[in-house]
Amino acid sequence: MITAYLKNHRIAPRKVRLVADMIRGKRVEQAQTILTHALKKAKHPIAVLLDSAVANAKHNFKLSGDDLYIKEICVDPGQVLKRHRPVSRGSAHAFKRRTSHIRLVLAPRAQSKSAKVAKPVKSAQSIKAAKPVAKK
Repeated sequence: MITAYLKNHRIAPRKVRLVADMIRGKRVEQAQTILTHALKKAKHPIAVLLDSAVANAKHNFKLSGDDLYIKEICVDPGQVLKRHRPVSRGSAHAFKRRTSHIRLVLAPRAQSKSAKVAKPVKSAQSIKAAKPVAKK
């Protein structure tokens, strides 16, 4: 499995998950097309991360980007920066600037369904022959 990480990106995980859900399980080319036409701010860091994962696959595993798909994309919360904003009467209200950890996993797509090996079905005669004979 080919993995790429992006840590402490300054977009809230809730917003990044919207974009991550759009590309989960898609082929790489299809995911890149979705990201180019998405209207969310989080599309850019995910597109860069996807390009990095494809480059890892080509360089480290000698795989082409054509037969890869997004097996897993996980968005977790990162560091939370606590800030304060001044309000009336000299007081302050606290707010949080959230960050995201993004993990992207690529895997090669199976070549064909016929390539899977099916388990042989036992016939009734082979089951009878396999029964142990009772000792007298």
